[in-house]
Amino acid sequence: MEIKAKFDHFNIDVTDIEKSEKFYHDALGLTKSGEIKAPDGSFVIHYLSAPDDSFRLELTWLRDHPQPYQLGENESHLAMRVTGDYATIREYHRKMGVICYENHDMGIYFIHDPDDYWIEILPVKS
Repeated sequence: MEIKAKFDHFNIDVTDIEKSEKFYHDALGLTKSGEIKAPDGSFVIHYLSAPDDSFRLELTWLRDHPQPYQLGENESHLAMRVTGDYATIREYHRKMGVICYENHDMGIYFIHDPDDYWIEILPVKS
């Protein structure tokens, strides 16, 4: 049997869904493409998407988890390719104060969101 799959979404839990949504919009241009609210108010999910991309980032807020998430040594991360002048985008992220790691030898850098999830920023492949 051959299975053909494609990515649909990736979930991260956040402590402040509006703050996180604003970060992903301002830093990466993602916009809300869907929302689910629990009838009892126990959770809220916002789906964020990039233009012309079917992959979604799922931000989940849990009412009963108000404390910061402990990410520990988990090195999982999102990776985003950005179009436009890579140096200008890096400087924009630097002015936002969100760059958390730069690897000059590889020509890449990472930004972090309000819950300290890391996002690798890559230029469009040439």
